[in-house]
Amino acid sequence: MGWLRRKNRNDVMGGGLMVLIGGVAMLEGSSYTIGSLARMGPGFFPVALGAVVMLLGVLIAMTAADAGAPDPDAAEGHDDAPQWRGWSCVVAGIVAFIALGGWFGLMPATFALVFISAMGDSDQTVTKAFLLALGVTLVGAFIFTNLLQLQFPLIRWG
Repeated sequence: MGWLRRKNRNDVMGGGLMVLIGGVAMLEGSSYTIGSLARMGPGFFPVALGAVVMLLGVLIAMTAADAGAPDPDAAEGHDDAPQWRGWSCVVAGIVAFIALGGWFGLMPATFALVFISAMGDSDQTVTKAFLLALGVTLVGAFIFTNLLQLQFPLIRWG
């Protein structure tokens, strides 16, 4: 437990919280039929997602920065002020996905989500955000239609 005292408490606590949340998801998901990878039951996704969240939590806790190490953001003069542009763009992107998905289909909704969310980064340019949104939209459309065979329309009107 000596290594725990040297680590950043926020990172360790955050990782522990993720392990707890993942464990609860796995516990709740296991009350349903899990099935197999070929024939997934209703409990498969919560159990798999819970396992991934638990693994990420352990990795975050284990790789926590030393508490005595200098903060790289402090050296560059960054403050801890809330990033309102980032938060508002991510929320606006999610709202746009919900609104556009029902009316115009998966591709316009995904494009809007990624483009608006990417603009939350103060270093982002419109061209880079456009190219990122275009790439994610095309890859997502391929995955959801060809690999997962979901019946969500790619493009529709009304």
